[in-house]
Amino acid sequence: MAASALGTRSGHWFSALALGVTLLKCLLIPTYHSTDFEVHRNWLAITHSLPISQWYYEATSEWTLDYPPFFAWFEYALSHIAKFFDQEMLNVHNLNYRSSGTLLFQRFSVILADALFVYAVHECCKCIDGKKTSKELTEKPKFILSVLLLWNFGLLIVDHIHFQYNGFLSGLMLLSIARIFQKRHMEAAFLFAVLLHFKHIYLYIAPAYGIYLLRSYCFIASKPDGSVRWGSFSFVRLLSLGLIVFLVSALSLGPFLALNQLPQVFSRLFPFKRGLCHAYWAPNFWALYNAVDKALCVIGLELKLLDPNQIPRASMTSGLVQQFQHTVLPSVSPLATLICTLIAILPSVFCLWCKPQGPRGFLQCLVLCALSSFMFGWHVHEKAVLLAILPMSLLSVEKAGDATTFLILTTTGHYSLFPLLFTAPELPIKVFLMLLFTVYSLSSLQTLFRKEKPLLNWMETVYLLGLGPLEVYCELVFPLTSWKLKYPFIPLLLTSVYCAVGITYAWARLYVSVLTGCLVSKTKKQ
Repeated sequence: MAASALGTRSGHWFSALALGVTLLKCLLIPTYHSTDFEVHRNWLAITHSLPISQWYYEATSEWTLDYPPFFAWFEYALSHIAKFFDQEMLNVHNLNYRSSGTLLFQRFSVILADALFVYAVHECCKCIDGKKTSKELTEKPKFILSVLLLWNFGLLIVDHIHFQYNGFLSGLMLLSIARIFQKRHMEAAFLFAVLLHFKHIYLYIAPAYGIYLLRSYCFIASKPDGSVRWGSFSFVRLLSLGLIVFLVSALSLGPFLALNQLPQVFSRLFPFKRGLCHAYWAPNFWALYNAVDKALCVIGLELKLLDPNQIPRASMTSGLVQQFQHTVLPSVSPLATLICTLIAILPSVFCLWCKPQGPRGFLQCLVLCALSSFMFGWHVHEKAVLLAILPMSLLSVEKAGDATTFLILTTTGHYSLFPLLFTAPELPIKVFLMLLFTVYSLSSLQTLFRKEKPLLNWMETVYLLGLGPLEVYCELVFPLTSWKLKYPFIPLLLTSVYCAVGITYAWARLYVSVLTGCLVSKTKKQ
């Protein structure tokens, strides 16, 4: 009876959290929206008005279809509802078309699609070991995790102001992770395969899934010391996983294979001509690399070591997305970024194979794969940091060290999204929502691990507090200076570089924790 009452109360507060954030999303409907709003409107028009044979060839708009086929079919399904709001939004030639009906449909389509995200969060909370703090309170880690995911600041501004469908896709990822924790491996593999054919950015975390499923599902038993018992390998299970991947891929790509269009589809999915960095610098290793190149260029010009006439006009700091040649440092190719990414991912994958820690080890590897790809990948979008922040939330409520890493990663990663919302009316909204989320994250996690020392040391605290003066300078001081016209890239450069330091630190901190655990485990075995 008591357990039933407790479960009822848990359901009540979860429903309240979900309803509250849904109402907030509705309040954000009139806010600014980016070019992604037109991107998805155009995809609605393409999939609704044209035959499938033209979907990946249509180029009337510059915002061509460049997501995998499942997302195209998702847009196709939405378009049949959109026509009841405003038929004109489905005209391919109505470029930059905006109407009240279009706005309401697109905004509400994101909100309704988030129902999958809410369900996935609910499933993830079931996988967390609860710790009752009193007879009256429900399991605190589950409540905190629910807030960290449902009210995630990054998802709120990227999806419901800037405009995208990351919540729906993140729901598929989190649901797949939950199935891993629940040892429902076939479902996890199916969900992840489906996710890959919705958005190929999730290839970043594919190594974690591949190694974990091979190690923990295809090998039925392990030796007492945790090492692989090679004789327990199940070809049936391997074939089952392979069959799932094959069938999902066939359903997604089969029609385009029949039309002999796979090369065209892949050329849209992997546009390497877009350049090393996105228009807004992602706060990763290449942001630091570009900043060093820029600094060396300025120093070289001041010391007259460089010829101004030989410096390329296109600057990485100008916000262009085309290919760019560095001035002083060696220019970076897609192959170089691939090699760097693989090198960064390999240690985490190796630890997952050699030191099976169950679902928690898988989750650590997944976050490191996502962060390593974010750090060293080609043309990484700043929004891709959410791919690491969301699963890191699950780790943050179970271990104090991971809570510290989460706080640093989420605060710097979220702040790096500020340049996406550059209009004045959204300034107080983004500042207020981020402060609210950050303060809650710090206070709740510190309370959860109250028997431990403070989660942040003085250096980490000073670094995070430095985001305040940085925001004041970028938003209030810099626009009043004479540098605004001559060096308009400075706020973006400062934001990217400052946040890149924090994200790099969080990545290194998590890696040290994982590698240390792996070495300790090996020492004990010996």
